[in-house]
Amino acid sequence: MGTVLFQPLETTRLLLRCVVADDAAATAMIMTPEVSRWLANWPVPFTHEMAVARIEAARDRARRGDALPFTVTDKVKGDLIGWVMIYRSEENPRRGSLGYWVGEKHHCKGYMRELMPIALAAGFDLLDLDAIEAAAQPENAASIAVMKGCGMKPAGEGMVYAPARGRHELCQFYEVQRSPTPA
Repeated sequence: MGTVLFQPLETTRLLLRCVVADDAAATAMIMTPEVSRWLANWPVPFTHEMAVARIEAARDRARRGDALPFTVTDKVKGDLIGWVMIYRSEENPRRGSLGYWVGEKHHCKGYMRELMPIALAAGFDLLDLDAIEAAAQPENAASIAVMKGCGMKPAGEGMVYAPARGRHELCQFYEVQRSPTPA
């Protein structure tokens, strides 16, 4: 399985744990064109070998203290549902970026709204970040609803290079600031 790099997190229905090599097959299987079309860095076909490399890179960043790469699994069945990753900005170590997705058969079940508060809290606490941002294409209403639903505020828009499709795409950016610590 692999060394535990940080403690798992739980919601009512979900377990968020650090990605491990054994997640490669399930990750490759649920990365479909319908999911990939909204993700800049997840091309299709997404092979088992690509999943292994993605997991190794994510775990390396976690070992350095620069990322929290979570697989999202069903607490009862243990099935991999998707990924959530928060990683430290290389330009500003006090800021992080958030990426997330769930497989097609798990869309519209409220999983992201359920897990996002604890994932963001972990990013602020474990990575010691002051702000976390995310981006989505303007047509990705579901992702924008997730960002707004977890308290993210609009932070502008701009072109983002999407290697998965080999082009620049317009994205809307949202961010959330760390809550002030009570005195």
